[in-house]
Amino acid sequence: MKLPVSTEWVLHCATTLAQLEPGVTASTAQLAQYYDLPAPYLAKQLQALVKAGVLAATTGPRGGFRLARPASEITLLQIVEAVDGTSSPYECREIRRRGRGALPPEDCRNTCVLAEKMAEAHEAWRRSLTGVSLADILASLPPSAPARTRSRLAGTS
Repeated sequence: MKLPVSTEWVLHCATTLAQLEPGVTASTAQLAQYYDLPAPYLAKQLQALVKAGVLAATTGPRGGFRLARPASEITLLQIVEAVDGTSSPYECREIRRRGRGALPPEDCRNTCVLAEKMAEAHEAWRRSLTGVSLADILASLPPSAPARTRSRLAGTS
């Protein structure tokens, strides 16, 4: 499975926001500069996280983004699905019913074993991401990381 590059962006941006002091926000411009990303496209991705209830946005000169809930209540799956959707990456098109090798209808009453296995793999992936919160990610960072992140993010415009 290959996810779009924007998935990496939002995962990192959410992790960055989770390292800020409570109530502190970071603007799209700050996050874009921090990671050298295109601000207009990043803004669309961050808005998707707002719509999903992962981030909260404020307007004005001191406006920006912050986590909408505690980091312990935000899973990696929620972030990924906010920008990539919930659909399985595999879609069975029942090719076993076509061409020279076409199976008779009576042999296709059950779900294709390959579609079944791909669905199981997708569910395992979802369970894995559901089991990891932003708080878990923060706990695995070096102790100096949040202070470094806050310092460097403050140095962006």
